[in-house]
Amino acid sequence: MTDTTDQVAGVLLAAGGGRRLGGRPKALLEHRGRPLVEHAVAVLRAAGCTRVHVVLGARADAVRERAELPGCVLVDNPGWERGMGGSLRAGLASLAGTPARAALVSLVDQPGIGPEAVARVLAGYTDETSLVAAAFDGVRGHPVLLGAAHWAGVAAAATGDQGARAYLRGHAGEIRLVECGDIARAYDIDTEADLVHLE
Repeated sequence: MTDTTDQVAGVLLAAGGGRRLGGRPKALLEHRGRPLVEHAVAVLRAAGCTRVHVVLGARADAVRERAELPGCVLVDNPGWERGMGGSLRAGLASLAGTPARAALVSLVDQPGIGPEAVARVLAGYTDETSLVAAAFDGVRGHPVLLGAAHWAGVAAAATGDQGARAYLRGHAGEIRLVECGDIARAYDIDTEADLVHLE
């Protein structure tokens, strides 16, 4: 089995402003008594990511002040309002000069995806050409593992709210899907109604 300790970095996209949540930044939503961003980082660490880069945007100063994120690399995306694509580009760019040969990209607003599912995706890493994604009942979702050989292509295609979607669509035949529907739920915290998922 490949040693993923240094080779795969967790990249947590946590810049969203929660437009449909009355402008409450998703990173600061409370879950189990702490900011949601702390929970998401803990999931990545428990799954085996020792290096975690967190992309911040909406109210980044407040996130830095309230959330305890020791050992994380905090990356600012000043253009966060233009969508997830910029956050993904910022996260991947922040890995330059590190030992990372792949990025395991997760979203701050998916607390139903725990360490077991993330670990399954992480286990799919082989080398810098790896493309691995969680699947839920056969449908591709997050997290997604992007080998370094794909970073430039992903960054070029990541615009607006697309993230890696367009790139992954164009490379569908190369993606290893890892079924996680038996151990995780892939809901997003997007609207007031979704807040029932937070404890």
